[in-house]
Amino acid sequence: MTKPVHVNESDFQNTVEESNIPVLVDFWAEWCGPCKMIAPTIDQLAEEYSDKILFAKVDVDNNPNLATKFHIRSIPMLLLFNNGSPVDQIVGAVGKQHIEEKLNGVL
Repeated sequence: MTKPVHVNESDFQNTVEESNIPVLVDFWAEWCGPCKMIAPTIDQLAEEYSDKILFAKVDVDNNPNLATKFHIRSIPMLLLFNNGSPVDQIVGAVGKQHIEEKLNGVL
């Protein structure tokens, strides 16, 4: 089963910005209720899109520089990267269909 990969400040560039496929990055925190609500959806999408999109998770408490760099002010925040740059974002706990629409937009 394909699960999102956990990335941090030291491997973010290599894993996300240099990826040869689009990447959906879930900025989250352990204490965040809405983050926990969408986690099963993110896991399911990671499985369904495993050959087309890389799914990554960034804990904002442990990686404050990444949160600052990408102006993360509210979580969960999903940033969709393509060719190394953010191209779309989703804020809050949204439904699977909304996330799928964004993912399909970069494929």
